[in-house]
Amino acid sequence: MPARLMLLDTASLYFRAFYGLPDTIVRADGTPVNAVRGLLDMIARLTTDYGATHLIACWDDAWRPQWRVDLLPTYKSHRVAVEVADATDVEVVPDALEAQIPLIRHVLDLAGVAVVGAPEHEADDVAGTYASHADGPVDVVTGDRDLFQVVDDARQVRVIYTARGMRNLEVVTDGVVVGKYRVLPEQYADYATLRGDASDGLPGVAGIGEKTAASLLLEYGTLESLLAAATDAGSGLSASVRSKLAAAADYLSVAPTVVKIVRDLDLPTPEEAGARLRPVVGSPRDELERLALEWNLGGSVTRLLAALDLRA
Repeated sequence: MPARLMLLDTASLYFRAFYGLPDTIVRADGTPVNAVRGLLDMIARLTTDYGATHLIACWDDAWRPQWRVDLLPTYKSHRVAVEVADATDVEVVPDALEAQIPLIRHVLDLAGVAVVGAPEHEADDVAGTYASHADGPVDVVTGDRDLFQVVDDARQVRVIYTARGMRNLEVVTDGVVVGKYRVLPEQYADYATLRGDASDGLPGVAGIGEKTAASLLLEYGTLESLLAAATDAGSGLSASVRSKLAAAADYLSVAPTVVKIVRDLDLPTPEEAGARLRPVVGSPRDELERLALEWNLGGSVTRLLAALDLRA
């Protein structure tokens, strides 16, 4: 099987599993396990359907990194449950999901799935770094549009987009990004900066929506070139757009750094991280099978083990 690396935006997937499966899926003592079961089924299906040979569960060591907040205080501010001085704020996470995260980590470890995070960075940055430096084809699995900026047909990097659910997965390539937004993947971060994104607390530039943002990037290529044109009296840029960009100058001076995914983190190589998928054998397999019974993980563990057995 040709080598193919799959990168999971892990939190995106276990949130989707939690909200997509009934909360009546519980252990005998009432502890919820719907997110655990859902995530394991996702991994079994995704790795099988897309022929992954290597897998990394990218982790949010900081879901709202302080350096991004320092630049743009509104960044993900609507998702803050508790503000923490000199540390990452606590995210709004349902108690029933929070209770499952330690078990998710434990099961992934037993299954031999590499979990990689980076201090003061999000899973997007981890995925962006691996995708940007991979030697072969890469599938990034996420429900987050921000990762569209790493799509690159020439390097065989695509996104498996989960926003419409696991029954309606969308393989996002250069052409898909252009078709949806009329910008190239490498322009997507600039496009999101101009348009804004309420889900990330990005206000955007007032008066510049999706169509205008795409048209401006079609004409000027990059946000940097657009801003240069805004200060050039002979550029032909309309007075209306100049005024809007000027009014948003403070925002535009910091937002690009916040929006752009980091691609140069110091991470273990996929080989060092143990990303190659292998059958689970010996005591880890015994423990997974025991947990499946004790924690009511049903056929999810069985399906995951079967998917990994195909890597023999």
